[in-house]
Formats: sequence, C-alpha cells, structure tokens
Amino acid sequence: MMNIPWDQPATLIDLDGKTPVIGVLLECVMHFALFKPFAKEQARILLTRPVFREDRKTRTWVLNPDEIERLVERLRAEREASR
Repeated sequence: MMNIPWDQPATLIDLDGKTPVIGVLLECVMHFALFKPFAKEQARILLTRPVFREDRKTRTWVLNPDEIERLVERLRAEREASR
C-alpha cells in the first residue's frame, strides 16, 4: 500500500457534487470511513503530492474508493497496534 503521510494536505471529493472535505489525509480517510456504501463509491481523494502506483508508469493525484478503503484499514491497524 502507498505510504502516504497522514498529515499530507488532501481533499475528499464526491462525484455527486457534495461539499468537499479540505484538510489532511487523516481527516479525509476518517470522513470516508463514515460514509454509506453508495457515498463511498462516489468518493475520491485529491492529493497535493502525487504517489506512485504499481499498475501505472506515472504518479497520480487521485485515490479511488478501493485505495481509500485500504487507507481506512491501515488507520484501524495502526490504532489497534497503539493500544
């Protein structure tokens, strides 16, 4: 999984046109975790610094729902490990 720092500025956008969440990656991931399945399908995170992808030759600025879900899992794992 991409090792993006939690404090990297990011924007959680919704393809349905709802108000974006502008903050850091951690805040965007926490908001995404609360979404219902339909809203998750419509969500994307726009990064301020592009990341490398295994399946692409170039870096990308946008995280798709499946990638955001993996970040939710990473957050949960990190919180469990810190207990």
